[in-house]
Amino acid sequence: MSKPQVGYAAMLEQFHPTEAVQLSAHAEQVGFEGVMVADHYQPWVPAQGQAGFVWNVLAALGERTRGDIGPGVTCPSFRFHPAVVAQASATLAAMYPGRHWLGLGSGEAINEHIVGGYWPEPPVRLSRMWEAIEIIQKLFTGTDVKHQGQYFTLETARLWTMPATPPPIYVATAGPVTAKRSGRTVDGIITPGAPVEKIANLFGKFDEGASAAGREPGSQKKIIQLHLSWAETDEAALTNAKVEWPNGGMKFPKQDIRSPFDFEQIAKLVRAEDFDGRMLISADPDAHRAEIQRFLDLGADAIYLHNVGRNQREWIDVFGRDVLPKLTG
Repeated sequence: MSKPQVGYAAMLEQFHPTEAVQLSAHAEQVGFEGVMVADHYQPWVPAQGQAGFVWNVLAALGERTRGDIGPGVTCPSFRFHPAVVAQASATLAAMYPGRHWLGLGSGEAINEHIVGGYWPEPPVRLSRMWEAIEIIQKLFTGTDVKHQGQYFTLETARLWTMPATPPPIYVATAGPVTAKRSGRTVDGIITPGAPVEKIANLFGKFDEGASAAGREPGSQKKIIQLHLSWAETDEAALTNAKVEWPNGGMKFPKQDIRSPFDFEQIAKLVRAEDFDGRMLISADPDAHRAEIQRFLDLGADAIYLHNVGRNQREWIDVFGRDVLPKLTG
């Protein structure tokens, strides 16, 4: 059996950029392959306490690690004009050839509302994202391009610093319609861990889109970001989940909430059972191994793991020793 790609999810909402880079380098040393870095202007809740700029951190990771690096994910259609995202991504790919991928999403108010303006309904946010992707793909040709669309204008411009091969574009989605369009349009999808039936349906829709577009089977990538809580005891793992990552137990769409302090109030209502089916909380490394393996068996090409507690080095060492070597692709 082949060795699967299991990477490290560096959460800039929780850790100072310097620490996040150090943890990512340590994770690579014990067997994690690749780093996904969160793009947040604010943390989910004030207790998380950080929100470093993702592109600075990705450049530092390029120097400190050797695997794949990408934002998981950035929004190209509110805080940033898509031309700026294209330039940032192309520059990173030119500096670290073959290592950088561009993860894109339709945005969340907690990050995007800061520049003002109307925060639209989900269909409009998705339309803005697809138009932004069209602009980025045009710019990734390295030629002079222009664009006059419903949401964005690009006067004649080109990217003067380009990699030999443009970075692949992966779209973040948990919905089947977007997954199918992603299969037709981009190089892969990123989705959070969810019940097996939902992930299987999502992957199926993605494959349908790829097939309809005549894409070669296996030429695109299916990525899962898996949140989990491991600690030395089940009780400590549950405490970490409730204190550090209560947003993982919120069973409703969170894209419209603007303030970490609002999330903090909602977090007071989160109970232990709210994490059921959404995030494994356990002190047993083998339980986590089985959970990760389930998603690999569904056809995930890469899984990036986020342990929600502050016990990162301990968790990295335990999983590097007891979990990663037992996983099969």
